[in-house]
Amino acid sequence: MWGVSAGAAGQSVTMTAAAAAVTALMIAVVLPHADRRRVMLGLTLLAAVSNILVALAPSLPVLLAARVLLGIALAGFWAMAIAVAAHLVPADRLGRALTVVNTGVSTATVAAVPLGAWLGEVWGWRAVFVLGAGAAVLALVLQAATLPGIAAGAASGLRALGSTLRSGIVLLGLLAAFLISGGHFAGFTYIRPAAESLSGMDAAGIALMLLVFGIANFLGTLAAGPVADRSLRLGVILFPSVLGAGMLLMLITGGSAAGLFAAAALWGFGFGGVPTSLQTWGARTEPTRLEQIVGLLVVMFNAAIAAGAVIGGILVDGVSPAALLMVGGLSAVTGGLLIVCLRRTRR
Repeated sequence: MWGVSAGAAGQSVTMTAAAAAVTALMIAVVLPHADRRRVMLGLTLLAAVSNILVALAPSLPVLLAARVLLGIALAGFWAMAIAVAAHLVPADRLGRALTVVNTGVSTATVAAVPLGAWLGEVWGWRAVFVLGAGAAVLALVLQAATLPGIAAGAASGLRALGSTLRSGIVLLGLLAAFLISGGHFAGFTYIRPAAESLSGMDAAGIALMLLVFGIANFLGTLAAGPVADRSLRLGVILFPSVLGAGMLLMLITGGSAAGLFAAAALWGFGFGGVPTSLQTWGARTEPTRLEQIVGLLVVMFNAAIAAGAVIGGILVDGVSPAALLMVGGLSAVTGGLLIVCLRRTRR
């Protein structure tokens, strides 16, 4: 593509993530009074425009600029969608509402990468981005037809963000979210070499294991909302603990195919419930600053992706693939214990 290396082209992911981190944190500051329905429609339209620009990009700089727009659209929509969902349902059904949002994300995550790769081989990569733009336009039409007008929260702007960041409970909760998500991504980024080193499983077996992970992840996402609504304390300790247990089980029993698949199922189920549990915790901890707390959680999640990949790479190269499973599993469990203690302290 335009004579650039795969590494240079891969920086499109870096640009998207960097734009997403800034946008998730600042969108409520930049648009403190705008109708949230209009903001979400505008962000969805921006996603469609970004995909079209990528499909038509004549050079790498244009593609990177278009991916910046996509990062803005995705992170802004993600931060707003959680807050909007909280406005549309009673407080005792917040977990279920977030499950609906996160189920869509989980399904897209599992399906989009293999589907996009296959269609890219059949139609070419530009056609895949045109298809993505079409999906964004469909989402735009559905939102325009169903989403009511939603006023901005009373607490908006830079002052609200600063007040949120001055809360000790929020800061420790963000640390817990970083430990849980970072532990997961430290292991998951390198799950293939870890599984291969433990079991000698071939490519077909690894693919089947990842399918098991994906199905379990979907089931965990479905379960998280009802659990969080019934007992938030249970949710914030259960799912990180199951995630960590899956990683540690893979380390202990990964020499057998059955043990590897059981570990992948536990790991996937646990991580599937993490986003909804953490978002529900954030919404109940800062109910008047929903957009700020969700934006901070999105930033922390993206930071955990980057840090987990770096730390996991150091462990897998410098120590052993098994070491990252131990470190990642213990990190996830520690984060769950920290956040459940914070919930108890707030009570």
